[in-house]
Amino acid sequence: MTAPMIFTPEYYQRMRELERDGWWNAAMRDIAAMLLRRADLPLRGTMLDVGCGSGQTMGWFESLYPRWRAVGLDVAPEGLDAARASGAHVAQASGLALPHADRSIDLVITLDVVQHLPLSGGDVRTLGEIRRVLRRGGLVLLRTNAQAFPRVGDDPTFNFHRYEPGELLTKLRAVGFEVVRLSRVNSVLGLAEIPREVRAARRNGDVRYHGILATPEPSRWWTGGLKRRWLRLEGRAVAAGMKLPFGRSIFALCRA
Repeated sequence: MTAPMIFTPEYYQRMRELERDGWWNAAMRDIAAMLLRRADLPLRGTMLDVGCGSGQTMGWFESLYPRWRAVGLDVAPEGLDAARASGAHVAQASGLALPHADRSIDLVITLDVVQHLPLSGGDVRTLGEIRRVLRRGGLVLLRTNAQAFPRVGDDPTFNFHRYEPGELLTKLRAVGFEVVRLSRVNSVLGLAEIPREVRAARRNGDVRYHGILATPEPSRWWTGGLKRRWLRLEGRAVAAGMKLPFGRSIFALCRA
């Protein structure tokens, strides 16, 4: 099965399949929910999903917080078409210039977006835009990938970048965020991804971004359940304030 590249119709189809069936996606939602509970959100508010894709995160969030209003934006029409078909409130726009007024949003969620922004400062610009639209005391929940093994350099073709936690921390603080939680996750289970990434690097040569390598075939229920429970243990540790030294993803919870 080929690895679809970002912003293609195949990419959004693969994402929908993984969101529906993948243990990793389910575990990442578990960790996000733990961090949001730690944030002690108000009863009502407006959540903006920056890079909403097909809208799965918006639906998940509204299932947890039914009195909140969820809106989303993305640059790719393929994902937005699927989001609108499910009834989501979405718009075509970029995180580089959010179409929202200053201090009009209570919570921003952005998952696996900042690593695909223009390498010439696009991440800092978008973080600044998120800071601008958040109300005083508003929150951002961010997830991105982490530099691990094998190390991967920037890919200018796909604007692909991997973060060290310290780099992300510096950039969040530079635009004025108070960082409440920031840690790697997917530490132990991420080791299983090394052979797959090595094979992709050999196959694709100088191309550093290899698309979505995960496949939508669900694992046996008991193995997927065990993996999900392990990642939930990591999530509890991060929500409690621990900083894991290893892991292929980074979660950050910040206050404006």
